[in-house]
Amino acid sequence: MRLFKNSIYLIGVALLVGCTDFKTDRVIRQELEQDIYHLAADELEGRAFGTIGEEKAAQFLAERFEAIGLTPMGTEGYFQEFVVNKPTNPHEQAQMDSNGEGLKGRNVIGYLHNDADHTIVIGAHFDHLGYGSEGSLHRGEPAIHNGADDNASGTGALVQLAGILKGKDLSTNVLFIAFSGEENGLWGSNYYVKNPTVDLERVSYMINMDMVGRLNEENTLAINGVGTSPSWNEALETVNTDSLKLVTSESGVGPSDHTSFYLQDLPVLHFFTGQHEDYHKPGDDAEKINYDGLVKIIRYIERLIVTLDQPEQLAFTKTQEDEGNSPRFSVSLGVVPDYLYDGEGMRIDGVTEGKPAQAAGMKKGDIVVKLGDSTIVDMMSYMRALSVFKGGEATVVEYKRGNDLKAAQIKF
Repeated sequence: MRLFKNSIYLIGVALLVGCTDFKTDRVIRQELEQDIYHLAADELEGRAFGTIGEEKAAQFLAERFEAIGLTPMGTEGYFQEFVVNKPTNPHEQAQMDSNGEGLKGRNVIGYLHNDADHTIVIGAHFDHLGYGSEGSLHRGEPAIHNGADDNASGTGALVQLAGILKGKDLSTNVLFIAFSGEENGLWGSNYYVKNPTVDLERVSYMINMDMVGRLNEENTLAINGVGTSPSWNEALETVNTDSLKLVTSESGVGPSDHTSFYLQDLPVLHFFTGQHEDYHKPGDDAEKINYDGLVKIIRYIERLIVTLDQPEQLAFTKTQEDEGNSPRFSVSLGVVPDYLYDGEGMRIDGVTEGKPAQAAGMKKGDIVVKLGDSTIVDMMSYMRALSVFKGGEATVVEYKRGNDLKAAQIKF
């Protein structure tokens, strides 16, 4: 892995600040590659929360923000440090110890001040899993999890959007936040919304980029949260001039940092190019990023922000999960769903070793169409079907493999 020398690189970046509005795709791609290779280098040891590698990554991002010309908007310059003294769930506030004991991390925050009444927030988490531990899907000896797609890709896109929007004449301010502690349970974003450095009452909306580095050959881009504002759907289609295949979902709740802002009654969008066989494994490296695809996504978000540019706030709407209709389940088939699949059924994007699906002989690409007595037509029906089972129970799963319909006995 390469570790780029900050000083020479940042001097070059600073020379571009004055003409950021005219950045070519080639320049954006080059800078993305440099940033992602840096953040996903072995020298940063996987950027786990509370480690030296995470601190080095934060310092690098602060220097990038400074070179672009963003105003520091943390509590100490660009940094908003916080201490976590116990594990929390995704909707808990990071707990501060009065004696300063525990793991210390930091968000990195820069501000584009356009003298406007309202602000939009653009965020991405920069932490990852270090040498594995909890959350890793790696089954071998401890190894560095570089997290190029998860989420150096979103962090690199965050930096590029900061440079691009610095050259735009927008009628809103823009707050750029690189979150830490996302992998532990949305710690950084949860802490930020409880301790904001701008008035959240004046935030129009939040955009979150998490795993946007593996755009596939079909140009499929998942966008979650489209139900959180009536403004989203039309705008998302209007700016789709690159023929992206958009797969949308309405919920404002999901396993990434936009959730923290949605729970503050703010419209949100989460951009995502899908899981893959390297997810939460040591193989998530910088050479596997689709850099041209990432440039395409950055340009798409740029057009969206410009199209929605207005002095007024976007209207907010709650999504269905707030009514308590999201199913709860205690068992797992042991598969990674293909979140970009928009056909009938639930397509498998990966199979976990030692779990029911592997024992039944199921493979990546299989499409689950029935589980027990339940017909599976989409992700929600799959989750509802899982929710009726308990550990130790057995049932039959039906799935398509190509043109063949297969069935297998499974035990949870």
